[in-house]
Amino acid sequence: MRDIGPLPDSHPPVAAKKIGVLLVNLGTPDAPDTASVKRYLKEFLSDRRVVEIPQIIWQPILRGIILNTRPAKSAEAYRLVWTENGSPLADYTRRQSAKLAEKMVGKQNHVIVDWAMRYGNPSIKQRLSALKSAGCDRILIAPLYPQYSGATTASVHDAVFEAIGDMRWHPAIRLLPAYHDDPLYIDALAASLERDLAALDFEPDAIVASFHGMPQRTLELGDPYHCHCQKTARLLSEKMGRELVIAFQSRFGRAKWLEPATDTTLEALPGQGKKNIAIFAPGFSSDCLETCEELAIRGKEQFEDGGGEKFAYLPCLNDSDIGMDMLEGLILRELSGWI
Repeated sequence: MRDIGPLPDSHPPVAAKKIGVLLVNLGTPDAPDTASVKRYLKEFLSDRRVVEIPQIIWQPILRGIILNTRPAKSAEAYRLVWTENGSPLADYTRRQSAKLAEKMVGKQNHVIVDWAMRYGNPSIKQRLSALKSAGCDRILIAPLYPQYSGATTASVHDAVFEAIGDMRWHPAIRLLPAYHDDPLYIDALAASLERDLAALDFEPDAIVASFHGMPQRTLELGDPYHCHCQKTARLLSEKMGRELVIAFQSRFGRAKWLEPATDTTLEALPGQGKKNIAIFAPGFSSDCLETCEELAIRGKEQFEDGGGEKFAYLPCLNDSDIGMDMLEGLILRELSGWI
């Protein structure tokens, strides 16, 4: 490129060109109190990707019933898992960003790594603006959802393009695709699980892979999420040489959801002779309310109420060395041609 020489003194400051990486996860309230949870749920449940009911019907239900009943209960659940560093999801996503940034400094010192939440803070719009101000004219958006769903991955895409729609000078954007069947991801899951299973003081009669649930209607409309979950579980089972019990958690509302449900599965396993189990959540990149409270606490209670004896929740990849090596591999591959 031709050197045009120094800029005149009157020219606005121009940051040195950088490449940005924005890790994005689902979201979290700012605090484990009813008011914060209400704000978070209002944003989350108002997303047309999340609740595919006409807004003229849904908003009166959301504002008149759900936001006046659910926040207090959800806040109580958040308090059970809240840490001095905030919610587990925000804490782990922050750590993943920091560790990936360290890896990039050692190899690609012109890459800036940041993180955002689809709902809550820090927002995608805030962090994209910050990356742009730091000189990033090329940005890779990395939704940390291994399996694609319109309610998660596509919603992140919506927020990204809405944010850059307000910019006069757009950065070039790349989107990390779903990695549900990527060998890097399957190998990382297998290594993490084998390590954690070896550390248990019992041999599980069953290993449960619990994915976040979705309404059955999403599958019928063509969402690939259910198929992605099934493929992740199949590849992982083949890699480990172990049978996995697949289940779907977090049912909400009266509509039919993907089955089998995690809670009913946990209650039924003891009656099938599976008295000792391990459970993990391969659809989550980081531990969060749905894993720390719904599985590790309530899931254990459901299993024991059904007659179960030994129960172990195995953590997500989080910011472990195994997980970070996998994430680095995915990111570097998607940055090919830019670095």
